[in-house]
Amino acid sequence: MVSAPTVADATNHIYESLQANNADIDENIAALKAALTREGLKEAVFDPARLVQNNRSGRKLMQAYFRQRGVTVKFSAS
Repeated sequence: MVSAPTVADATNHIYESLQANNADIDENIAALKAALTREGLKEAVFDPARLVQNNRSGRKLMQAYFRQRGVTVKFSAS
């Protein structure tokens, strides 16, 4: 039986998707949302240094896109 991804695993898959021009991003967001629910967390935390578009507009766009899919995104202080 394959275990469900942890929030950390799902977050890493998101970074990979972003690096790969958003390949499979919706599936990875859904996996992240499920992992957050399983772990009882309300939001996903991303390291802005690992983002492709690490500027204010890029972060706002990411937050809006994820929010539409039910995931609240916060960014860690670098």
